[in-house]
Amino acid sequence: MTTPLELDDIQGLVTRGYRTLTSACFLVLATAGPAATARAALGRLAPRVTNGLSGPPDTAVNVALTADGLRRLGLEPPGLDGFPYEFVVGMTDPDRSRFLGDVGENAPRHWRWGGPAGPPVHVLVMLYARDGQRLRQLEAETRREVLVPGAFTETARLGTAELTDREPFGFRDGISQPLVEGLPKAALAAGDGGTDGEQVVRAGEFVLGYPNEYGLLTDRPLLPTRHDPVGVLPSAPEGGADFGRNGSYLVFRQLRQDVEAFRDYLDAETRRPDGSSDPAAQQALAARMVGRWPGGAPLVRAPEHDDPALATDNGFGYHATDPAGLRCPLGAHIRRANPRDSLDPRPGSADSVAVGRRHRLLRRGRPYGPDGTGDGPDAHGLHFLALNANISRQFEFIQHTWLDNPNFNGLHDGPDPIVAPRQERRTTFTEQGRPFRTRHVGLPQFVTVQGGAYFFLPGLKALHYLCTAVPEGGRQ
Repeated sequence: MTTPLELDDIQGLVTRGYRTLTSACFLVLATAGPAATARAALGRLAPRVTNGLSGPPDTAVNVALTADGLRRLGLEPPGLDGFPYEFVVGMTDPDRSRFLGDVGENAPRHWRWGGPAGPPVHVLVMLYARDGQRLRQLEAETRREVLVPGAFTETARLGTAELTDREPFGFRDGISQPLVEGLPKAALAAGDGGTDGEQVVRAGEFVLGYPNEYGLLTDRPLLPTRHDPVGVLPSAPEGGADFGRNGSYLVFRQLRQDVEAFRDYLDAETRRPDGSSDPAAQQALAARMVGRWPGGAPLVRAPEHDDPALATDNGFGYHATDPAGLRCPLGAHIRRANPRDSLDPRPGSADSVAVGRRHRLLRRGRPYGPDGTGDGPDAHGLHFLALNANISRQFEFIQHTWLDNPNFNGLHDGPDPIVAPRQERRTTFTEQGRPFRTRHVGLPQFVTVQGGAYFFLPGLKALHYLCTAVPEGGRQ
């Protein structure tokens, strides 16, 4: 039985990607004084925060906090005891950096924001609007409310490009999203009885306080009842006040995409015998590296050419149609990020699909261009935002075990051809084929991390509690 989602207490970013709000910016803030002053400023913004009930007409506001931000606002143990280790130590912890491949060019010491040598990161305010004018107005109002003396200072302002259906490398984006049980799209997909129903994932994989794919409640921060004497927070079935319920963990990474290097590599790898460029071959190689054509059609369904009729197709598997990777290479990006039914146990079975559902992300990223990032006059990239209830089992597992792993799916020297760090190894991308495979060697690094942090996206009651109630032992 599906547990109804408390949409009035869940931030709207969880339930939708705000596709109609094409303008956005992100304010990365640090506290600048006493906890009480910062809480009061955040409390002025809290009534604006958008919930998950209905689509916002013109604007949306969402708020998330790092573990250090929660401490600075006064939440001390035992409140922090229920948060996972990876969230508490943060993305730039040396062990986490090595695990995520954040070394070399990706090392946090090089980051524009969020790195150990830069200004602190405590609060993330995400602003969305239907157009640029409304966004500028919303940003000005937000700044007046929170950037006041003694409350917060600005660590970074991260602008975005106008939202379209394409990411900077030119591919249709946002196609393969899990469908969250309890939301209307999931109900429709499950009722169809087709493969789209395999994309339905239990809400507890993304929202704390609901059953996950194991049928369990993911660990979350609970407080003794005495810390919430007026009952702002919901009661936990285990006892106590549930600070985590209806919250989620937000992974934010600013990823710079070297579009010129990507195009140059494709051109160099596909030149004709006479040395001339072959645009069709370039597009075909790019598609095999990604696993979809630029228009969106998956190679497993359209191996020879793009097909507009399949532009948003997401209801497919790999095992029955393409177990050997002859249509879509085994190491292609989308085959790594979501292996569907292709991995153990028993590829092609429901058990294989079930494993994949335990490692899904809700992606809420936004592209950026040269304007508003401070990342160089020709910089393009993606503000990667992903929601999950278990950072270690979801985001970090995908990054380390599927994307960065050169031995993924039987390969031996081929990490993800698009997003993986190259480090010092000789990176190869292999196209399976008969009678011979094709190996592309020496892939440059196309994507570089420019900043990032782990955030907690609280439910609205938890946000209200944080802004108005002083936990026992908390700082004033």
